[in-house]
Amino acid sequence: MRMKTATWQRVIPIALAVLLVGAGRDQLSLIDAAKSGDKDALRALLEQKTNINAPEGDGSTALHWATYKDDLESADLLIRAGASVNAANDLGVTPLWMASQNGSVAMVRRLLAAGANPNAPLLAGETPVMVASRAGYPEVVEQLLARGGNPNAHGARGQTALMWAAAQKHPDVIKVLIAHGADLSARSDVWKEVMAVPPHGYLPYNAAIPQGGDTAFLFAVRAGDLDSAKLLVAAGANVNDASAWGVTATAVAAHSGYREVVEFLLDKGADPNPGKAGFTALHAAIMRRDEKMVTALLAHGADPNAPLQNWTPTRRASQDFNFPPSLVGATPLWLAARYSQPNVMRLLEASGADPLFVHHADFVAGEAHTHRKDVATALMAALGMGGGGRAWVEPKRSEREALALDAVKLMTELGVDLNVIATDGRTALDAAKALKYETVVEFLTEHGAKPGSGKKAPSDDEEPVGGH
Repeated sequence: MRMKTATWQRVIPIALAVLLVGAGRDQLSLIDAAKSGDKDALRALLEQKTNINAPEGDGSTALHWATYKDDLESADLLIRAGASVNAANDLGVTPLWMASQNGSVAMVRRLLAAGANPNAPLLAGETPVMVASRAGYPEVVEQLLARGGNPNAHGARGQTALMWAAAQKHPDVIKVLIAHGADLSARSDVWKEVMAVPPHGYLPYNAAIPQGGDTAFLFAVRAGDLDSAKLLVAAGANVNDASAWGVTATAVAAHSGYREVVEFLLDKGADPNPGKAGFTALHAAIMRRDEKMVTALLAHGADPNAPLQNWTPTRRASQDFNFPPSLVGATPLWLAARYSQPNVMRLLEASGADPLFVHHADFVAGEAHTHRKDVATALMAALGMGGGGRAWVEPKRSEREALALDAVKLMTELGVDLNVIATDGRTALDAAKALKYETVVEFLTEHGAKPGSGKKAPSDDEEPVGGH
């Protein structure tokens, strides 16, 4: 009985395949057999001299489906029967491209042996080498390159396989690509995108920001992939690479919060100071509230008095980390004061930062585009004065008064005037009272601080205050 059942299981699909061929649906049934992995039906259809390369509506053939399913036996049957290994669907996808995306070492080997083109790209330019690199399959990449695959082909936005491997944190793939001559200096395409900062409707706060121009090394740094960064530097990547906008690798790593990458770059001789985009790694480290990163940057020569030169954009209603216009011109020590970091202020002062710097902010706020000017010392900044927007990383609410007091004491010791009057008529004492920081009020009063005109502080909808 079991033998009869097995016989019927073989006969039914064969008979069905013959009927479908007779009905003029040979190409569809062949593709269906490949989709379902039905080897008996596939063999029967091939014996009927079915059009093996007939495509579906999107251009996919039976071999595409066998490859997609990673069905090596079906693929082998089709290839031996004459299936085109370089057939492409409407998007330019070949069986080899699918096998490379799947990471199927055996399938890739079979297709390459049958003459598959390792450089056949999608319509957008992505080659099998690129997709295998992005997916993280070093053995597949090795096979493709050994058969003539181009390690430096450019796909969408001019990106290469090495860039894709770096962006997806695949150091094993990077090793293979470097060994086969991948170009470390290749850059992605450059374009400009109009970006803005609140209030977005204020035209001067809109700018055409250069995008792209990244090397594989910059992709690795942006992803925080220290292993890949090390491989690329060892192979000759420039540790001072910068994007089209001018953001250096060190600034990218600092902005992203990758301290280990920053420390590695500094140890390899990266310059911490260039800031063509308007900010340096030190500015970002302070905004990140990363004392250890600040220490490393200062130890390697970061300028403690470098002013923030430009605002950086943010998407509407987002939580993007950016430098608002009210911070333009601020120094690292002033930023550290504004965002409640007295220990960082001490580090900066010990490295030569000027504690007497006075920040003059000139910016627009609110939907009414209200023009505002603020004047604030670092001591005033420690109490939330001088604008500044939301902090990237907030201190605990329970710690804020103590941090403010520490910062105020430090600035007092360093000779900062306690009675500087802001544009709105307030002094540091007024700000401390508004925050209800009694310990700060007591300290300032004891040291001769006086109230100003007592004008109302700016409301949160005009310029939100962070860190207090």
